[in-house]
Amino acid sequence: MTSLDVLRPRLPSPLQELSDSRFEGQGVRLLLKRDDLIHPELVGNKWRKLAPNLAAAAGRTVVTFGGAYSNHLRATAAAGRLLGLHTVGVVRGDELADRPLNPSLARCTADGMRLHFVDRSTYRRKTEPQTLAALLRAAHAEDAYVVPEGGSNVPAVRGCRALGEELAGRADVVAIACGTGGTLAGLAAGLAPDQRALGVPVLKGGFLTTGIRALQEHAFGGPRGTWSLDERFHFGGYGRTPPELDAFARDFESRHDLPVERLYVAKLLYGLVALAHEGAFARGTTVAAVVTGRPFP
Repeated sequence: MTSLDVLRPRLPSPLQELSDSRFEGQGVRLLLKRDDLIHPELVGNKWRKLAPNLAAAAGRTVVTFGGAYSNHLRATAAAGRLLGLHTVGVVRGDELADRPLNPSLARCTADGMRLHFVDRSTYRRKTEPQTLAALLRAAHAEDAYVVPEGGSNVPAVRGCRALGEELAGRADVVAIACGTGGTLAGLAAGLAPDQRALGVPVLKGGFLTTGIRALQEHAFGGPRGTWSLDERFHFGGYGRTPPELDAFARDFESRHDLPVERLYVAKLLYGLVALAHEGAFARGTTVAAVVTGRPFP
């Protein structure tokens, strides 16, 4: 297997202070943890979660899962190309196999990922041992290394602990958008005792608390760090980017000359502006927002 060193990650990622009247007016200092600058193709928490899994794969084919617009699939495919690894993406929705590939899935195939489409009912059962074994057989990847949807497993959570360690002593509150919760589980474990992590889920459903606790139990043997979730800013669920959110993101880009990824980062920043307006942060608080991605071309 090619060494992960060829990926040349930029670590620790930069910490950037922003001047924003919506925070300064409340006596709050805003920092951006620019994880989007770690690597040009394995962006942000994708690097932090994938790197330990790629090392564990030890040259085997990597199988992972995602929807039609999954950033995780794109990052895994890119990693496979860069490292010379075979990758297989199990894609939710067998009806997609009969359509032209969208730009996200087309990029995956261009990077060498073999796509295997499954019906939505089967996809929901993908973690059941029997179903997973059948999927691997159907994809001709029985001996593959399996990475779960979103990349959140024990190696990933442990890998994300370094994110918290990089921010130790730099902020009072570290905020991050959450999909599967793996990054928050690791981040919270790496923070100092006087810091807390705040997660902004981008999916609705209220299931993340249990999942994050389970990830910490499996990765560390029990709870780690102080963390909480604010479930109000998903804008209807994953992939939902209504005009209000897009207008907010465009305004933020104009204020700070910074591209804002819509599915995760925009919801995080919108939530932080709302919380600052509500007075949720005491005057003198330093908030660090983790920029986990950037807009794909």
